[in-house]
Amino acid sequence: MPPLNFWSIYQHGFARVAACTGHTVIADPHANAEAVLRHARRCDEEGVAVAVFAEMGLCGYSIEDLLLQDVLLDQVEEALQDVVTGSADLLPVLVVGAPLRHRNRIYNCAVLVHRGRVLGVVPKSYPRTTASSTSAVRSPTARTSAAVPSGSAGRRSPSAWTCCSRRRTSRRSCCTRRSARTCGCRCRPARRRPSRARRSSSTSPAARSPSAAPRTANSCAARRPAACLAAYVYAAAGLGESTTDLSWDGQAMIYENGALLAETERFPLGDEYAVADVDLDLLRQERQRMGTFDDNRRTHRARTADFRTVSFELAPPLTDLGLRRRLERFPFVPADAERLAQDCYEAYNIQVEGLQQRLAAIGGPKVVIGVSGGLDSTHALIVAARAMDRAGRPRSDILAWTLPGFATSDHTKDNAHALMRAIGVTAAELDITPTARLMLKEMNHPFASGERSTTSPSRTSKQACAPTTCSASPTSTTASSSAPATSPSWRSAGPRTASATR
Repeated sequence: MPPLNFWSIYQHGFARVAACTGHTVIADPHANAEAVLRHARRCDEEGVAVAVFAEMGLCGYSIEDLLLQDVLLDQVEEALQDVVTGSADLLPVLVVGAPLRHRNRIYNCAVLVHRGRVLGVVPKSYPRTTASSTSAVRSPTARTSAAVPSGSAGRRSPSAWTCCSRRRTSRRSCCTRRSARTCGCRCRPARRRPSRARRSSSTSPAARSPSAAPRTANSCAARRPAACLAAYVYAAAGLGESTTDLSWDGQAMIYENGALLAETERFPLGDEYAVADVDLDLLRQERQRMGTFDDNRRTHRARTADFRTVSFELAPPLTDLGLRRRLERFPFVPADAERLAQDCYEAYNIQVEGLQQRLAAIGGPKVVIGVSGGLDSTHALIVAARAMDRAGRPRSDILAWTLPGFATSDHTKDNAHALMRAIGVTAAELDITPTARLMLKEMNHPFASGERSTTSPSRTSKQACAPTTCSASPTSTTASSSAPATSPSWRSAGPRTASATR
């Protein structure tokens, strides 16, 4: 095993993928094969592991009955052989769309090619039946035979229905199954779809979908990887494709677990490709956490046991390729402002509802809360105020204390008092400095005798002198007596008082 290079994406569980689109020359497979290799060489220079091309990209998606012409189909097989030969010295696994003949039928296929070898051929499982679909190309209604033509003379490749591939790299955790499918987005007969459980158990973490369907692409590409915990690479047909009724937008996009990593503009004038680094370790770990994947494997073992593994050596560069994905400044909250606002709304109202229910369950006592003027105590005070509003109780039932100590500045203390006045709670101040000094003296702390210490007396004293926490939640609570009240007006608060602190 080579030494770990910290700057290598492939040694950190990432894989660089690309979705490629460009000008398709209708019914000219050799020209389209050269375009595929042009993209492939560019992807090779950037360290791409998988490059996906549009459905039927070797001949064009919109040629309709020309797909039945032997001359065209012969040229498709020759062009596919050109792609296989031209890939011999290139890194990426190429996923190329082509119509291929087998026995008495023509199949709409995705062909996986790597370093001069056809890894597998995957026919479209569920053909579209709309006017925009290519009616001349059929899909199997039952399992195909053990092999289908690959386009190279005398060579046969693993079957459409039972093929997946696995790349081997220098890190065992990066060994990831990969499958491909030609896709008609959501325009498939629902009665012919396999169950969600079956699709979830058989979809690989890195699914590639060359497709020519235009407008439903974004919604489908976002939903599918989120449902299957997968990466989704989408390449649409584009420039050069049209009929009397339709045209294609040539958009490419890459999703990971429902999140958009990269996309290109629609209706480009030339070659375009979207490139992103997919976190395979993340997807693998998410699937381990989602136990239903293994449940589905056991439930559908009769089907999944038929899948065969075709191994190949990717041998990616272990040098610094940079990182082609966005890193959020705040990774634990959404970057989208609208979604962030929705999450904040949910979290805030859950806390309010939980506190309101807990107070009602324990007899509706007043609430004691420590207010420092910082973020945490401010949020807790706002939640308590809203809970009182919802319960129809005055905010004066919130007994708010600020406890200045050694490190409390006038600015911080003024903020705490201004907050309490603005919300309208019953406010009081208790200087904990004398209590803290006595505590430190009883502890024989060096600070009590005037010595310098690495331990902050402010932090130690505040932790010891802060009121006991009362956690109000729908499921559990820890209640205790609050600090002794010194304000005479609070002595009539009642026998029970719920306390909280920052």
